[in-house]
Amino acid sequence: MPDSVQNASALTADESPTTDHRVFGPSQTPTHPLATAPVGTPPFSVDGFVKEFLHELNTNQGVALSRSSINDQYLALASTVRNYLMARWLETGGKTQENQPKVVGYLSAEYLLGRQLGNALLASDLTDIAEKGLALCGIDLATLRNQEVEPGLGNGGLGRLAACFIDSLATMNVPCIGYGIRYEYGIFRQTFVDGRQVEQPDTWLQLGSPWEFPHPEASVQVNFGGHTETFTDEDGVEKSRWIPGWNVLAVPYNYMVPGYLNGRVNTLRLWSAQATNAFDLQIFNSGDYAQAVRAQTFAENISKVLYPEDSTPQGRELRLQQQYFFVAASLHDFINKELEENFDLHRLPERIAYQLNDTHPVIAVPELMRILVDEKGYDWDEAWDITGRCFGYTCHTLLPEALEVWPTELLGRLLPRHLEIIFRINEEFLAQVREQFPGDEMRARRMSIIAELPERGVRMAYLATVAATKVNGVAELHSQLLRDKVLPDFSQMYPDKFTNVTNGVTPRRFVRLANPKLSTLITDTIGSGWVTQLERLKELEPYADDADFRAAFREAKQWNKTRLTNLLKARDGIELPEGHLLDVMVKRLHEYKRQSLKLLHIVSLYEQVISGKIAAADVTPRTVVFGAKAAPGYKMAKETIHLINKVAEKINADERVEGRLKVAFPANYNVTLAEKLIPAADLSEQISLAGMEASGTGNMKFALNGALTIGTDDGANVEIRKLVGDKHFFLFGMDEPQVAALGAQGYVPGDYYQKNENLKAAIDLILSGYFSPSDQHMFDQVIYSLLNTDRFMTLADFDSYVAAQAEVEKRYADEDAWTRSSILNVARSGYFSSDRSMRDYIQRIWHTSPVL
Repeated sequence: MPDSVQNASALTADESPTTDHRVFGPSQTPTHPLATAPVGTPPFSVDGFVKEFLHELNTNQGVALSRSSINDQYLALASTVRNYLMARWLETGGKTQENQPKVVGYLSAEYLLGRQLGNALLASDLTDIAEKGLALCGIDLATLRNQEVEPGLGNGGLGRLAACFIDSLATMNVPCIGYGIRYEYGIFRQTFVDGRQVEQPDTWLQLGSPWEFPHPEASVQVNFGGHTETFTDEDGVEKSRWIPGWNVLAVPYNYMVPGYLNGRVNTLRLWSAQATNAFDLQIFNSGDYAQAVRAQTFAENISKVLYPEDSTPQGRELRLQQQYFFVAASLHDFINKELEENFDLHRLPERIAYQLNDTHPVIAVPELMRILVDEKGYDWDEAWDITGRCFGYTCHTLLPEALEVWPTELLGRLLPRHLEIIFRINEEFLAQVREQFPGDEMRARRMSIIAELPERGVRMAYLATVAATKVNGVAELHSQLLRDKVLPDFSQMYPDKFTNVTNGVTPRRFVRLANPKLSTLITDTIGSGWVTQLERLKELEPYADDADFRAAFREAKQWNKTRLTNLLKARDGIELPEGHLLDVMVKRLHEYKRQSLKLLHIVSLYEQVISGKIAAADVTPRTVVFGAKAAPGYKMAKETIHLINKVAEKINADERVEGRLKVAFPANYNVTLAEKLIPAADLSEQISLAGMEASGTGNMKFALNGALTIGTDDGANVEIRKLVGDKHFFLFGMDEPQVAALGAQGYVPGDYYQKNENLKAAIDLILSGYFSPSDQHMFDQVIYSLLNTDRFMTLADFDSYVAAQAEVEKRYADEDAWTRSSILNVARSGYFSSDRSMRDYIQRIWHTSPVL
């Protein structure tokens, strides 16, 4: 053992630098010794790393190595890596201040980050050194990585996409601030009780959060409620002003976003809500302890949980509070704290491009207008010109119910000045509509930002479309449908405003980190540059015909399956059989994603075996893994989860299908589990009804890790199929025009039930109470919804889906052919890097440049 380990208590080191609140703060000379190494050189020697690690353990955690807990060691390791990145962070701020470039301000209600330690080690090139240094201390790096609790700051694809995008911008040296909310509990932690989903608080902050930097001194006051009044200014001009009724403080917490091996560290700034007057000592002394802290409790509710249940008026109001809270703080932050003093706001569009990640942050549009008109004194037309050049809007849905509409009563009560501004924006916009389309009053009514029925409300997607420089969908098909079906009047009026940017995923996390065996094989074959130039994966194509490479590829896949098997056994008590086709469907539980179609396929296979229609020996051994959370108030989705778990319980206990069919549903699917599950998958289920999925990013992650896709022509599936080739993709189901035609002629789901013997038998088995012996009618609601309504045409696509699954089994029986297809999926999916997505945003929307 080196002296540095033995003499841990005697170690000293220079103090770590503190960082200025400003993302692009004053250029400082970093004082930390780790800051002196040029980018690209090894950041530490092993002994140097040990010294820094033990210093953090001794001074920050206050313990000697011999008495430290795993959590102490994890926090010390995180601080060691953080200190190295911190020097780069300050350097990045200095460069940005000096160059004064255009910055991307990414406004998102979600950031599903995943664990930070592994990504930080990778970005700073510290993984090998940390592993060796910790080994000298008798510590296993994997143990410390497993200690980290994933921040539950996102629900699914929207938040994970935001995390991928800010990773790519840092890697591409593009200045960016990600703005969002620091949810105290975030998305709920999912557990199952008798197969039913039960939501529990996600206490991700309980053991400490070493990756964040709180700056209470830089808090922003955010106002709500009250009323507006008119007044005459010194020049005799009549104006409006807002007299708020109450307010809260937005406290910024900064997170570092390191680029991959390039020395740039951007910032993610998340806001936490606190009361402006948190504690009333007089009330406390009178004995009313609860009332004394009421203001604090009320304020902190705003950043308590992600997506509070909005089926109640109180929940809906809290959601709007959340949305305004973070955008108001974020706009104030950049305008008043990041820009230099006396900056001419006419030039604001030259300095920042705000991207609205779905409708959640759209209230930023009237907020910027309010700042410019009410606080900065600009006239309306000047302010609208500035505002109209600052925002881009990404629409992530085709579902009308997902395009937010806020009641004017609620908006007027919570944000009265903003409602006035929205009314004026709408008035001037409708004047333009009537001028461009004279005599077409129905068009004006359709396009009005203010909806009149079923209640008067503000259509936030319309407001974003009117205000934004560009409106983009997130896959080719989605963008087309957005123009043609969701916002057709707007695309006719503003044809140049609409564009497409197909989503992507970061290869750093979802290949390099998540799949080390495959990554090593790729690097050994084509070199390391693919990690930032994912299109280079095409160089793997010739190796699909190389027997040795195919064998090595299969070996990597088997390693991933073994890793997953060990994880699920320890995490959930789930035993995965060996030698099975691993069939995976992981995504948010929603009826349009059609987990019910996958479930009916499973039940049909099972029913055919137990009824003697087919022999168990004729079934390709298959394990189906689900991963999904249902929104707490989404009853049908929660009933579907319950049904899946009950089916799994019955099938997994039935000796008649043992070794042939198994269903697993590990609770609390998250990024951490995804990083183990996706690389192990053989088959990726992307089976939404055509025309319903905006893009998907799970489909991209699976393809990049060598899983073959069974899917409809929906979202980015269309582009995946075109790139990987029809022979290496299992297409089924109606396309979008066929879906529209069937809907127009009158879809009768019961007809499909009556005509398809296997479908009828599967549904009847569920209705018989076979999977719910304690209550025969337990799942009637789920099944009757399919038989009578089936909004997403599950039964219509069932026959085609089963036929595609038969083709899957046929292809899987030829090991070499399946492996070849898997390799070609990897080789041809380089397009789906979030780096390419960012290049598209930069060229088509933001017009920003890297700062080197």
